[in-house]
Amino acid sequence: MAELHQTPTSLCCCRKSLPVSGAPRCVGDSGSRPSVGPGPGTPRCPLVDVASASNFRCFQLRHLHLDLRLNFAVKEMSGWMVLDLVPVQPGVQTLVLDSHPSLLIQSIDCKVPGSGQEEPVSLTYRVDPFTDYGSSLNITLPSAVKPGRLIQITVRYTTTDGPAIWWLDSELTCGQSRPLVFTQGHSVCNRSFFPCFDTPAVKSTYTATVRVPDGVTVLMSASRSSFSKEDRVFQFSMEFPVPSYLVALVAGELQHVDVGPRSRVWAEPCLLSCAVKKLGGSVERWLGVAEELFGPYLWGRCDIVFLPPSFPIVAMENPCLTFIIASILESSEFLLIDVVHEIAHGWFGNAVTNATWEEMWLSEGLATYAQRRITTEAYGEAFTCLETAVRLDALHRQLRLLGDNNPVSKLQVKFEPGVNPSSLMNLFTYEKGFCFVAYLSELSGDVRRFDCFLRDYISEFKFKSVVAQDLIDYFLRYFPELMDAAVSQREGLEFERWLSGSGPPLFEPDLSAGGALTRPVQDLCDLWRSREAPDLKTLESFDLSAWSTFQIVLFLDRMLDLSPLPQDVMASLSGCYSSLFDGLNAEVQIRWLQMVVRNSFYPELPRVRAFLHKHTSRMYTVPLYDDLVAGVMKCVAVEIFNQTQRRLHPNLRRTLQQILFQPGPASTNQNGPALSIVPPSPSPSPSTQPQPAAVALRDVNVSA
Repeated sequence: MAELHQTPTSLCCCRKSLPVSGAPRCVGDSGSRPSVGPGPGTPRCPLVDVASASNFRCFQLRHLHLDLRLNFAVKEMSGWMVLDLVPVQPGVQTLVLDSHPSLLIQSIDCKVPGSGQEEPVSLTYRVDPFTDYGSSLNITLPSAVKPGRLIQITVRYTTTDGPAIWWLDSELTCGQSRPLVFTQGHSVCNRSFFPCFDTPAVKSTYTATVRVPDGVTVLMSASRSSFSKEDRVFQFSMEFPVPSYLVALVAGELQHVDVGPRSRVWAEPCLLSCAVKKLGGSVERWLGVAEELFGPYLWGRCDIVFLPPSFPIVAMENPCLTFIIASILESSEFLLIDVVHEIAHGWFGNAVTNATWEEMWLSEGLATYAQRRITTEAYGEAFTCLETAVRLDALHRQLRLLGDNNPVSKLQVKFEPGVNPSSLMNLFTYEKGFCFVAYLSELSGDVRRFDCFLRDYISEFKFKSVVAQDLIDYFLRYFPELMDAAVSQREGLEFERWLSGSGPPLFEPDLSAGGALTRPVQDLCDLWRSREAPDLKTLESFDLSAWSTFQIVLFLDRMLDLSPLPQDVMASLSGCYSSLFDGLNAEVQIRWLQMVVRNSFYPELPRVRAFLHKHTSRMYTVPLYDDLVAGVMKCVAVEIFNQTQRRLHPNLRRTLQQILFQPGPASTNQNGPALSIVPPSPSPSPSTQPQPAAVALRDVNVSA
């Protein structure tokens, strides 16, 4: 990895000249933050979440408690859940929760504290179909339920292997000595973990009690925890309100090392030293930079747990405990970006959350902008511009494939009932969202001034769920001169067009500050784009061994755009770079091997085999299998799959079987290079379609 120069400079300069709004100032510093009308997080009309079957608007959820026992032998979680609810509407006779067919309800009862009835009342209920990703649990409430009066609903249940819960046999873990289980709730999967209001519009505190066998350590996305060794009971408490999708659990053979005053790294013993070495003291440094930009870190702990390759996405921003795939440890630069992105979610996404999944960009676009502000301050503008160039390249590649009129490219995507929100997660959520936030920053006139705005935005809306209009109204009230200038209606750059229009971003930041890193990449691509291989003497001035991972990734992505290449050009590329790429990280290797497959370059085929025998994570297997099947190497793909399938998680195995054996286009690969972005991301259910190679998202999974 190239040296990262610590030059704290601003990132976003506009390609199109925009008027400057005045000298930098912090509205919050003067104590005059603007009012936003009805109150933080209050939508202007009754909020509808078509992805939730619940009647969440009829209740206030005060608290959630889970009491669970984990049985690894039968892969089962059993116990109960208690909801502290306050009805907010008169005449409510039914409580409707989101559930899932994999979740077996055993009994439901209700207590009404202060009603004079000590014993809980057993309630009748029914489970109705809702969508292919969940069902509705309809509970008839007792007559004693009144608006404003607390009720406690207890649901006893058992759940096994729904889309939120991933049981790994010991051979699927990194250490291959003990089994492991983890949950992945984003975006609508946790309804198979516990019955809930499975919508980001609802937040509450939670506590949990988890009983496990000897030798198993349990972690949760909680601010406090304790452990009784004698009883094998772990206790957790999240003192800050979170939406249901951010309740997360992992249990297995896990150990930790403190890497900062408020951060520790958790992993299986065989991974721990590598993970600690890779992160060192960086987490606290990144937290400090983020706090200078966006205000205090609200969650207390900032721990990281590295999970086996079966983790279906790359990273997930669970509060206090980021989940991240161990495979990313191979690339220091991608690890840096992934962890910084998840740290940014501590402010954008976790503290202030999109109220519906139709506006996921409010979390991901803002977090991506914040991530890049952090890396700019920590490592300089050139590094951030290079990483941004890789992502925006991918965005435009995706647009070429989908077409500018594809509704998927909208920031505000309107769901039809029954559509899984996770299926609409894509690059636009991240990168078009980032560009809109960068445009707002440019309008503010100064990046530091916009930092102040974001700091006050978090202060105003923390622990709330918001819609886009909340952000826009607050922005215009914060900068009244921009409201007076009617910037939201500027021709061609209207805010409504940003949100509801399909196609490319209406504005992109100027990335020329990264020219020293990106120009050599493009110059080398230009040498190779001809029908004949360039002169070797000419190539001597390009020393790829001194390039950073992102430079090589940008080079390979752009060469993939030019594929297929003449065989003599491909042979010359192999002769020049193959041995170098073979010694680099998996992010480089997979792109080179996609070049090999798409160009049917048989001399390099053994390296494809070796890579797929070594790597069993979704983000590295699906893109290569997609390309193998799309070309003339399907028989090779089937052979490799038969040799490795026992080491694949059942969900990934089913995905690859769809790619290999189902007629028609089983995969969503659109012939773009593999792209790893942060992300995020949700967990695919067993019936999930595969993750596309063109958009292999980090903390989201297009197939989940």
